[in-house]
Amino acid sequence: MSVGQVLRRSLLGSSSWNIAAFGNERGAPGVKTFLPCPLRNYATQKIPEPEPKVGDDVTVELLTEARQGIGILSLNRPSARNALSKNLVHLFTQFIEAQAKNADLRVLVIRSTVAGVFCAGADLKERAKMTDAEVDPFVATLRRMTADLVKFPVPTIAALDGAALGGGLEMALACDIRIASSSAKMGLVETTLGIIPGAGGTQYLPRLIGVSNAKELIFTGTAFDGHQAKDLGVVNEVVEQNANGDAAFQRSLALADRINSNGPVAVRMAKMAINHGIERSLEEGLLMEQKFYAQITPTQDRREGLLAFKEKRKPKFIGK
Repeated sequence: MSVGQVLRRSLLGSSSWNIAAFGNERGAPGVKTFLPCPLRNYATQKIPEPEPKVGDDVTVELLTEARQGIGILSLNRPSARNALSKNLVHLFTQFIEAQAKNADLRVLVIRSTVAGVFCAGADLKERAKMTDAEVDPFVATLRRMTADLVKFPVPTIAALDGAALGGGLEMALACDIRIASSSAKMGLVETTLGIIPGAGGTQYLPRLIGVSNAKELIFTGTAFDGHQAKDLGVVNEVVEQNANGDAAFQRSLALADRINSNGPVAVRMAKMAINHGIERSLEEGLLMEQKFYAQITPTQDRREGLLAFKEKRKPKFIGK
């Protein structure tokens, strides 16, 4: 199905949203000011909600008990709809670099605590104050941030419960899996501002939905909703938004539970085999698979999986 067919099929009346509609200048005419939504309990057992410090643009929670192994990274900049400022990018990158070494982390969910928005894209107000000499290095930092997310050793899930535009969508595209609510709005709309996607969007989107469809979306700066994103192949799944505004997040947690129950070494090796093999020929990709399978052979988890199958019980993986 072409981009045009998907967008025309929508009953919403218009697919011409652009980044201006979700700008990052507080109090802009006609722009709704989004307020933070409360964090929710993630397991049957009550888990204390974190208390982010004032000014924290990124907050983190590593879950415990039944959901130990799942990490939640939350974008938390309500005053600018999670726009990608220098500080937010620094904190995000700092977490990714630190947690890449965490052997106990098995899956990471990235979400927003700001109602109605995942990430509105670049902080245009901050960007306008940069000199020409400052712009390119900062955009390069954004590009490295998403590249590090692609290479993150455990599965990553983007929970899109609201607008993900420009750099916000690029961040989501760098994740392994994307879950969107029906009310989410997405798009690489940079050309409407006279620029191009600079955090990897020109590379991630074509690899995901095909070159021609990606070109049409980027050239036109078209934005689309959750259902259209699913039809285009931008997201893995779309769920109807709930009264709390966190349907995609809740679905992402359920998916994280399924991943978390599997052998953590196997999941890491599967991700590496896919990432390293997909850009190579089939023959080279199969060699990559062989290489990473060999890493699993001597593990205790592999032996535990075979024993559990023989004994008809659920395996107890330890990540070794």
